[in-house]
Amino acid sequence: MSAEIETTPAIAEKIFGDRLPIAQAYHDSLATTAAERGFIGPKEVSRLWSRHILNCAVISEAFDQDLSVADIGSGAGLPGVPLAIARPDLKITLIEPLLKRSNYLAEIKEELGLDNVTVIRGRAEDQSKGAFDVVTSRAVAPLGKLAGWSLPLVKKGGAMVAMKGSSVSEELERDAEQITQAGGGAGEIFIVGESVLEEPTTLIKIPRVR
Repeated sequence: MSAEIETTPAIAEKIFGDRLPIAQAYHDSLATTAAERGFIGPKEVSRLWSRHILNCAVISEAFDQDLSVADIGSGAGLPGVPLAIARPDLKITLIEPLLKRSNYLAEIKEELGLDNVTVIRGRAEDQSKGAFDVVTSRAVAPLGKLAGWSLPLVKKGGAMVAMKGSSVSEELERDAEQITQAGGGAGEIFIVGESVLEEPTTLIKIPRVR
């Protein structure tokens, strides 16, 4: 299996700095434990850095200092764990409904010594309302449904910041009514990681206005 594992790219040090060893340990866990448990597909093991860890870490560009951030539907910890490694000033809560995955997240928190991470097993819609400055997610649901889960958890004046693909502008137009009903304002689509990644990350930010 070791032959299939992607070597650490040089750019990872620029993104993680002196916390690169923690990011490497997370990479190794994803490539072994998470893959063995079926949380990471076999084809993804060879591109964990480029397709998963780094493109999640660069979303830190969208966050101010010392915010409370929830990652809903965290799965194997993406994007919340790379974000927590890159930005120890952020208080990250990983929310994951499935027991096996939430157990893995608890293990990772301990193994990596991530004091700024809290793990909650549960559904986003069952969490405390207005508890976070920002709610983030990756590949969880269509935008309208995602807004319905995310925005109620955001403090008024905060925002949801979701990783999305190239069709996000179509989603924004299609789901405008659902976003408004969830308390969202005008969505902003922007790119992060352009200076460090060959394939930058697309984000959509929707503020909670009511």
